[in-house]
Amino acid sequence: MRTFVFKAYASKRNRKLHKQIDIAASIWNHCIALHKRYYRRYGKHLNVFTLKKHITKLKRLPRYSFWKELGSQAVQDVVLRVEKSYQLFFGYLRTKKAGTTKGRKVRPPSFKKRSKYTSFTLTQAGYAISGNSLRIGKQQYRFFKSREMEGNIKTLTVKRDALGDIYFVFVTDAEHQTIHAATTEIAGMDFGLKDFLTISDGTKIAAPLPLKKQLKALKKASRSLSRKQKGSNHWRRARKALARVHRSVANQRKDFHFKLAKHLTHSYNALAIEDLNLSGMKALWGRKVSDLGFASFVHILDHQATKTGCSIVKIDRWYPSSKTCSVCGWINEALSLHDRFWTCECDTTHDRDINAAINIQRVGASALGLGDVRPVAIPAIAV
Repeated sequence: MRTFVFKAYASKRNRKLHKQIDIAASIWNHCIALHKRYYRRYGKHLNVFTLKKHITKLKRLPRYSFWKELGSQAVQDVVLRVEKSYQLFFGYLRTKKAGTTKGRKVRPPSFKKRSKYTSFTLTQAGYAISGNSLRIGKQQYRFFKSREMEGNIKTLTVKRDALGDIYFVFVTDAEHQTIHAATTEIAGMDFGLKDFLTISDGTKIAAPLPLKKQLKALKKASRSLSRKQKGSNHWRRARKALARVHRSVANQRKDFHFKLAKHLTHSYNALAIEDLNLSGMKALWGRKVSDLGFASFVHILDHQATKTGCSIVKIDRWYPSSKTCSVCGWINEALSLHDRFWTCECDTTHDRDINAAINIQRVGASALGLGDVRPVAIPAIAV
């Protein structure tokens, strides 16, 4: 499956799409209310097929006749979204009861404001595409077609962002053409706060830190918004100005992540990384960790790896990669986070991050059954 995203031309006719997204939000909130009421009365979960039939009947009533403006498949998709959210919540409760809960807490789906609801999805019908023109219902919309789509379209999702721009997301049945890396090497990678990434060959990659660079602009835009009367035209303009800065920050970070992930997956046949405890890192370093976007990068790295056939190995977060000497294997229990360099009992001086990357490389190679790999030459360190 492949995903293609195109931005729609700015046009007054886009108001109809915004209205349809608002209708989807109305149906979402109605489904949540029905689920809560059903549970209070009967003490059990509302069946998804029963809910679909009920929503179809409600569309015939004058009170809910405006729901007909949204395609029937989009209405069914909203019901399925509610069902999936509840199933995720029930799955979390089961693992919690069994004492095997991992990751963040999952809450049941809740009511959403129309401004917070951002999309609706059409599957098999309700739309037709010709060139850079898309027909949804009886209305035509044009979009910036930056490249040709491959395969048959399976779903169409209409999304809007905080600035009110509309995007068309097409999912096709085309498969990624696998382009294998030029080498058969495995690389270990250590994430850090000083350097975004340290590779086992000694390469250090710094992050652009877009949030830090635009922090003054964000504060200025946020102060401007807080001074406006909520709901006024000036408030709407100030809200869009703040959203514009946030989008710029997110786009810069995403661009860096994609380019780096593509370079790594084309350069190595396998990559070994740490399974980071992001919740603990955010508790200690907060905004810096969010600005680096480790979780987003790992997600993009997994996606890019499917295109090249690159293997991604995740090392246990409790493995002492920084404390273990990559030459003799001695573990320095006294090593603290402030120690950037340290000397082993075998008189080898280590750069903390490069040493960790080499150890991660070895554990990753062992997990893939490649045996022990030879350590790379450690660059000279000025101490």
